[in-house]
Amino acid sequence: MTLPYVLVLVADPAQGTLSKDAIDIARNMVKGKNPIVLSPGEAVEIPCPAPSPGAPTIATIRATLARYRTDALMVKSRGRRKAVLIADMDSTILAGETLDELAALLGCGDEVAELTRQSMNGTLDFEDSLRARVALLKGRETGVLEAVWESSHLNAGARCLVQTMRANNARTALVSGGFTWFTSRVAEACGFDEHHGNVLGMDANRFTGALDAPVLGPDSKQEHLERLLDERGVKASAALATGDGANDLPMLALAGLGIAYKAKPRIRQMIDMQVNHSTLRAHLFAQGYPASVFVE
Repeated sequence: MTLPYVLVLVADPAQGTLSKDAIDIARNMVKGKNPIVLSPGEAVEIPCPAPSPGAPTIATIRATLARYRTDALMVKSRGRRKAVLIADMDSTILAGETLDELAALLGCGDEVAELTRQSMNGTLDFEDSLRARVALLKGRETGVLEAVWESSHLNAGARCLVQTMRANNARTALVSGGFTWFTSRVAEACGFDEHHGNVLGMDANRFTGALDAPVLGPDSKQEHLERLLDERGVKASAALATGDGANDLPMLALAGLGIAYKAKPRIRQMIDMQVNHSTLRAHLFAQGYPASVFVE
């Protein structure tokens, strides 16, 4: 008989192998069956019963395994593979914050980085923060866009996540509070079906200090997810969303599997499913994909 839940454990191979002690501890905590290897030394899944009153929560399991640098995700056995992927860009699919990096090259890095920090932690309204940050770019040369892009890199597992889900008929979307100048390039590099972001105002090779379209913020991200679900004709339970900032909270909360990826403190307080140690490949393991079927 198939048990109703699965506890997925994932480590980052670059930091060491998945510890047998961590697996044994986690299995005892959830009263699980024998672990099934998804990727040797990297990921296993442990079939287990539904959490009962008084049983360890996922937060407790995660805290217990922290010293092993192991992520733990508890998912239902049914409906694990998702039909929709919606992902944030900066510090999720792409390493770093592109606006902060632009500002650093333009000489206003400290001011912009502080506004970004407050916005991503949810202590400053996203739209107000974005407009204030963009205003600081006014009159400065746009050539730094290419320099930032040339120094950018995808987070480990990004392309694998997108390509594997696409190969299994999922619709994939990159939806960012960053800028379309970057989302178009990241979407092409990873193979996303579509991308959306804010439009940075530019005129005669200089930034105008304004946006050329309405702000794409947290509500817009949720709206894009709702649209994708409607287009695919599936419920929210069939969606995977991932992001790291406060502007991702609505879509993370709506998706059947919302994963806070190496997220800011406030987001980790509000989202149960978290990846704090391993790579974006953990999103595939959570859906039950073994590494043998990954599209690299």
